[in-house]
Amino acid sequence: MTGPPAPPRPAARATPAVSIDDLARARLPAAFFADDSVTVARKLIGCALVHHDRAGIIVETEAYLGPEDLASHARFGPTPRSSVMFGPGGVSYVYLCYGIHQMFNIVTGGEGSGQAVLIRAIAPYVGLPDDPSIGRGPGKVTQALALDRRHDRRDLARGDLFVAAALVPPRIAHGPRVGIAYAGAWIDKPFRFWWRGHPAVSQPPRTARPAPGRRR
Repeated sequence: MTGPPAPPRPAARATPAVSIDDLARARLPAAFFADDSVTVARKLIGCALVHHDRAGIIVETEAYLGPEDLASHARFGPTPRSSVMFGPGGVSYVYLCYGIHQMFNIVTGGEGSGQAVLIRAIAPYVGLPDDPSIGRGPGKVTQALALDRRHDRRDLARGDLFVAAALVPPRIAHGPRVGIAYAGAWIDKPFRFWWRGHPAVSQPPRTARPAPGRRR
């Protein structure tokens, strides 16, 4: 005869979820954004963009340089819209594109440099549905995180809008930016960075190659 059935084994305890408080403790300081936009755009891949009770992992960025970059708003010099780009790094720049999409950028570099990084795509992390399409594209980034022009010119070193340090070392690729056919010789500059193979990336690459510098 066989004995009574063995009691079920206890389920494995789930790993505690990352909280907004955890991310706040990993907030990046203003000094992180003092580098040029190309350097910062690469370093932001794998970091978390946090707003209030929501967060997404940054999986795609584009760097925009100063007035010499014909794809950048800085090419017109400081205007009422873009003057924030000529201020200190670590401040948000949010603008309306085509009268529809709110676009979230982070100013980089030193005062007067006119540089910024566009956040092109995020993957859901905290407070968002587990759907890679929710932040797949710059207009969706702001929708997912409830950002709009009211969040323009925010200091990311304080408050409930910030960037937290990367938790996972991604494999990064780079190539030309998207939608800048008017930019002449700047069209093919490899200033777009993305997490290679990630399903939340917004655009298939025209030219995919490993990003320069140390492999991550």
